[in-house]
Amino acid sequence: MKKLLNTLLFLVLLTGCIEQVPNIIDSINPCEDPNSYTCFVEHPCDIYEGTCDVLAQELLDTLTLEEKVGQMIQAERGYISLDDVKEFNIGSILSGGGSHPNDMYDSHQAWYDMVKDFQEAALSSSSGIPLLYGVDAVHGHNNVYDMTIFPHQINMGVINDPELTYALSKATSEQLLTTGVTWNFAPSLSVNQHVGWGRSYESYGEHPELFENLTKSAILGYLENGITPTAKHFLADGGTMGIDQGNAIIDEVNLNVHLAPYLEAIQAKVPTIMASYSSINGIKMHGHTYYLQELLKEDLGFKGFIISDWNAIHQLEGSFYQQIVTSVNAGIDMLMEPYDWKSAYQELLFAVSNGDISLERINDAVFRILRVKFQSNLMRQPLFNLDYTEDMKLDHTLLARELAIKSAILLINNDALPLTTTQNIYLTGPASDHIGLMSGGWTTNWQGNIDNIFNVGTSLKEGIEQQITLSTYETSDVVIIALAEMPYAEGVGDQAYPSLVNGNAHPENIHALNQAMQAKNDGKIVIGVLFSGRPLYLDHDLDYFDGFISAFLPGSEGGYALTQLMFGYENFSGKLSYSWPKDIATWGITSWQETYDPLRFLFPYRFGLNYSS
Repeated sequence: MKKLLNTLLFLVLLTGCIEQVPNIIDSINPCEDPNSYTCFVEHPCDIYEGTCDVLAQELLDTLTLEEKVGQMIQAERGYISLDDVKEFNIGSILSGGGSHPNDMYDSHQAWYDMVKDFQEAALSSSSGIPLLYGVDAVHGHNNVYDMTIFPHQINMGVINDPELTYALSKATSEQLLTTGVTWNFAPSLSVNQHVGWGRSYESYGEHPELFENLTKSAILGYLENGITPTAKHFLADGGTMGIDQGNAIIDEVNLNVHLAPYLEAIQAKVPTIMASYSSINGIKMHGHTYYLQELLKEDLGFKGFIISDWNAIHQLEGSFYQQIVTSVNAGIDMLMEPYDWKSAYQELLFAVSNGDISLERINDAVFRILRVKFQSNLMRQPLFNLDYTEDMKLDHTLLARELAIKSAILLINNDALPLTTTQNIYLTGPASDHIGLMSGGWTTNWQGNIDNIFNVGTSLKEGIEQQITLSTYETSDVVIIALAEMPYAEGVGDQAYPSLVNGNAHPENIHALNQAMQAKNDGKIVIGVLFSGRPLYLDHDLDYFDGFISAFLPGSEGGYALTQLMFGYENFSGKLSYSWPKDIATWGITSWQETYDPLRFLFPYRFGLNYSS
């Protein structure tokens, strides 16, 4: 029977015909309607239960060395042709942040058409193996112009609700499948220990208890809805004390803090893990055999495959050839080489022929990749185009509003809130009418959408104007000041001491703070709303405000959500997922530490007021 299935599978895959690929898997795991969404998300096998092993091994046994090496390569869509995908049997393609089929205005249909072309090229290769198409959909399918932008992961830590975390992963899965994408580089499992780190907003927060509560829900929300998730970035990238791609000094206690989320992820059967740029005790993770191979794969029982981060192996010592040898021997199974993928392919072949990488190591890497591809349903249905209906769009909008409402934190309220529709309200500040500032990095572009070009969402100004007609400053009783950081992503956002007026702060914050001071002196009620990727040093800035709200990065429906809260239609429930530092002495101190004193902080971990407080 095994021989027969192997023969049938190989022949079907060689055809390169999408319509024929499902048939062989159907004979093993029948599905009444292989074109239905229900069928697509029902996995034919489980890599952790061992039920994918036979299928993967039998396919592996048919492959040449060149075909195997091709499966270990991931290239960026802009640097590889359809002919290349076919010729080199490429295992995966990705779109980096801001990498669109044509431009940022591309619809979900344009994305699907692009993915379809790449997938058909893979199916027409000599191996006929479908490819995994990957993206960083870290708060919804954030590269796509016509998609709802959900709150960032920091906001989900504020909410700390497993059911809503699952709902977010499910909604993101739906968005991805409307474009044909089946692999998401999320969730981030970085237990961040310093809010100066520019990726703070990609973390649930500072305490491992948040990850214990949310990790499984996030991963299952993808797995059970047709998407292959990735736990990232292994290990301790949140322990570098605010330095992106830095060095984490790790002892046994720290190790357990950073390792705990990955234990949860493996229990949830995560299929892929991305290695971190960072180092542990001076050793780069991409070359760390103990953590990648011995601890993760052998001791912890991770059954999926490990992918490198973007060009990350280039930070290892030696020539490119040596970097390939070091990383693959350390446990990297798939190389994210966006630009140099062809050189990586050739160097891998040379390394095997030279005996620097064993054929056994190659076979293990490809076996792991093939198992995930079988579990992901690609072999049964290489392309799936979920209909992006108006009902789905509405559901996503409503979910985005709920998440934004529940993740806003009321920090100060001196009888200033809730507002009434009879008050005369003036709105100002750089984020008063800017969805891009509410959404942060990884929004239509890698470093965010500062141009504020959106066809979805509700800005703060739009939300308030649904309730009242805004007043001039002179006629106002209440002044709302909308402050913000500039959008940023990795490599740009690091700040030793981030505040409202330096580093990544929006340059118009200074003028807005002067307006707040003037309004306070004029006897007006002053409300502050802050959109940021982390807590900021506030110094005496809060002296100007009768009410102050931290919204972090609520996404495209942040304006609607804050309006509902400020006018009292909804109550505040958000609790800080980070301790809010008071001074430089409290930066880098977190709530899980034995020496933690909440009184030292401006606002301690899990602080948050409501209208009953």
